[in-house]
Amino acid sequence: MDEFRSESDSLGEMQVPADAYWGAQTQRAIENFPISGISFGRRFIRALGVVKKAAARANNDLGFLPDDVTEAIVAAADEVIAGDHDDQFPVDVFQTGSGTSSNMNANEVIANRAAEIMGAEIGDRIVHPNDHVNFGQSSNDVIPTAMHVAALEAVEKDVIPALETLRGALESKEAEFDDVVKTGRTHLQDATPVTLGQEFGGYRTQIQKGLARVDLVRDHLSELALGGTATGTGLNTHAEFPELAAEYIADATNVGFREADNHFEAQAAHDAMAEAHGALRTVAGSLNKIANDLRLLASGPRNGLGEIEQPENQPGSSIMPGKINPVIAEAVNQVHKQVVGNDAAVAAGAAEGQIDLNLYKPVLAYNFLQSAELIANASTVFAERFVRPLEANEDHCAEAVDQSMAMATSLNVHLGYDKASEVAKTALKEDKTVREVVLERGYLTEGEADEVLDPRKMTERGILGDE
Repeated sequence: MDEFRSESDSLGEMQVPADAYWGAQTQRAIENFPISGISFGRRFIRALGVVKKAAARANNDLGFLPDDVTEAIVAAADEVIAGDHDDQFPVDVFQTGSGTSSNMNANEVIANRAAEIMGAEIGDRIVHPNDHVNFGQSSNDVIPTAMHVAALEAVEKDVIPALETLRGALESKEAEFDDVVKTGRTHLQDATPVTLGQEFGGYRTQIQKGLARVDLVRDHLSELALGGTATGTGLNTHAEFPELAAEYIADATNVGFREADNHFEAQAAHDAMAEAHGALRTVAGSLNKIANDLRLLASGPRNGLGEIEQPENQPGSSIMPGKINPVIAEAVNQVHKQVVGNDAAVAAGAAEGQIDLNLYKPVLAYNFLQSAELIANASTVFAERFVRPLEANEDHCAEAVDQSMAMATSLNVHLGYDKASEVAKTALKEDKTVREVVLERGYLTEGEADEVLDPRKMTERGILGDE
């Protein structure tokens, strides 16, 4: 019996582990939802602590909470924010659609820890989970507020810095590979020459534009539902509470949070989450494209494209000695697939608001935060363990360009398309270079060929050989 204590809620008594800070409602949720074994992670738990701390401060300013209770709640919330009690948040993500179980989990943990701070026993109601910690709030406005706090913090503190790291790595390679002329490829077939730096400039721009897309979601994610209580009307909360609490949240996070433009929209619809995750999905697609390209360019090393040399991150095969695989790029590819799946869940969940409440809040929060974490971690690892160590195989690139049939493209304006096509086909059939064919047939002089068939000049806009 010493292993448990008795706590009660409106449905009666529950046996709770003696050393647990959670109470009866959390215990009911543990028993009601043994579904996935997945509970909320650090970002969301931190956000709940931030919201509860801000609410206590605002309610104290407005005269609804005594100073001693407020300070105890704030101290307990600070511990939650710091991650001291992450093991006290065991509720499954797949729970009541409003997230009431997770809200009450936070209320009970903070109330019991606050009571302990005040010198009482865990389970005493000297600090009440509903009357004090949840004063002037509802799960219906707390959970979407925590969703936005966690999501925007993840974007600003994880995703954006990681994408900046990757952008910087790509930019460095763009400059390093500026003089490496190689065969361009369209339809996976030989095309006119490009520089490896130009291709990496394309990748750098993809990430740069991804950063701009992510930046655009900040405004809508910065809106907080707190203060709408049950249905958006704000019943049982002070008129000044939403703005005041939002200011405390902004101060705690250094992120520009504000009261929602419309509390009914903020609780009944989660279009902002769908919009923001759409930006994450687009970024994941960019990562996937870049990773796939680099895998192709590094294919070989002897019987593939072999234009870049990939880092030797780990042995690639349990049976083929010496084999090295692009494992980091493959991990990035898999992250993209997971984010696409998450996006389907977020888009579907965000579209399912019914009248005054959307009931997919937990799964929206979980999938969004997983995507943000995956993109941030994958971008950093990709930059540091794959992109930065890449080296160009310059000799191989130059040899391949010289052999390319696409070199005939610059002949169009001098010989006409038909004759240039004849040159290309002859070169392929007779296993000769385009230069060899035009010289043999007298179509160009040595000097003209040097000018018109200069691979480096073909990577720039203009008409070669034009005076």
